[in-house]
Amino acid sequence: MTSLPLSFRVKNAVVEKHQLEGTDPSDRYFNRMIPIKRVEGGYNGSIMYEALTLDSKIHRTIQETTKDLADQLRVLGFTKMRTRLNFKGPKYLAEKETWVEYSDA
Repeated sequence: MTSLPLSFRVKNAVVEKHQLEGTDPSDRYFNRMIPIKRVEGGYNGSIMYEALTLDSKIHRTIQETTKDLADQLRVLGFTKMRTRLNFKGPKYLAEKETWVEYSDA
């Protein structure tokens, strides 16, 4: 029997929420949450910004999932992006986690 909480064992359950912030193509600051779900084969995430909704591919790690979304946004003209883990399961981490920066190049 696993010692993981039920929310981490159930497929399609949100296991983490990452804050993504940066600059949109109009040079406006933005801040959105990326819910990360455990799915068949790994993890996927999604982000909504105004009328835009993006979904990541399924990745083996959460870090690959957040990078996938940042890469998709970069192609659309978003810059200065970074993410940080804010929720692990239902536990709020009080914005104490380290930011992960994504290069604009």
